[in-house]
Amino acid sequence: MPCSKKSRSRRPKSLSHSRIPTLKAKSTGLSSKATRNLIRSHHRLMKQRAQALNSGNQSLVNDIDKQIQENGGLESYQLASKLGQSSDRGGDSSKVLIDWIGATLGQFKNTSAKLRLLEVGALSTRNACSLVQSLDVTRIDLNSQEAGIQQQDFMERPIPQCESDRFHLISLSLVLNYVPDATARGNMLTRCVSFLTNVLPPQAPTAFTPCVFLVLPVACVDNSRYLTEARLQEIMSSLGFLLKNSKKTNKLVYQLWEYHGNPSPKPFKKELLSPGGSKNNFAIIVRRD
Repeated sequence: MPCSKKSRSRRPKSLSHSRIPTLKAKSTGLSSKATRNLIRSHHRLMKQRAQALNSGNQSLVNDIDKQIQENGGLESYQLASKLGQSSDRGGDSSKVLIDWIGATLGQFKNTSAKLRLLEVGALSTRNACSLVQSLDVTRIDLNSQEAGIQQQDFMERPIPQCESDRFHLISLSLVLNYVPDATARGNMLTRCVSFLTNVLPPQAPTAFTPCVFLVLPVACVDNSRYLTEARLQEIMSSLGFLLKNSKKTNKLVYQLWEYHGNPSPKPFKKELLSPGGSKNNFAIIVRRD
């Protein structure tokens, strides 16, 4: 049965609202140190830009845009991210996801059934999740780098009106930390619920609990004044998620959150949880209107 289209009177602010012009990267020969510095610089400038935009300081926004362009823009950031996921610099994060759900995927091997995966912030059509026959991958990114990646803002993607347009898995690998605004991060996590389904095709060999795969720099939860692992657990639990798997390296934290429903909606404001002069200000704000 075809899906009916419904209009929405309200829409969370899109990521592209704060999008900056992009320039071609000048060189692919970036060292590990240069890659890290470029990523950190881009995040810092994007945060400053969001603050200037929210305060209505267009002159400062223009100045920051100029700095971002001088650094190579979003495309240079994407290049650095791709290099960071290369095998000699930490590898493809989707390998962790495939490892965690491998037993389930194995049951689909000799069937025509597939799990639908939405990869937000996709950089490649050749990563680990793209090579699994049991996955039907939809890839989106603010600035598509390949033909198999739709140029789309997740916050502007239409809310599905039928189960066939929803997903069994959503990947947010190093995506939430790119969002420059704490409230927009909360909106992104909240919005994921509308895109998840546990409905499988009749030929599916097993049941499956829908999941969100979340990857963040470890500093976002280990070295923030406003976010801890415990607070992240509270936020996700309030949205109806349970932590299925977790892994931490010296650079990244990987988490697989199963969606079980039964949310207990509550607001989460930006509040000091772990004071310290050397800590960062990464936060997630969840509003309940």
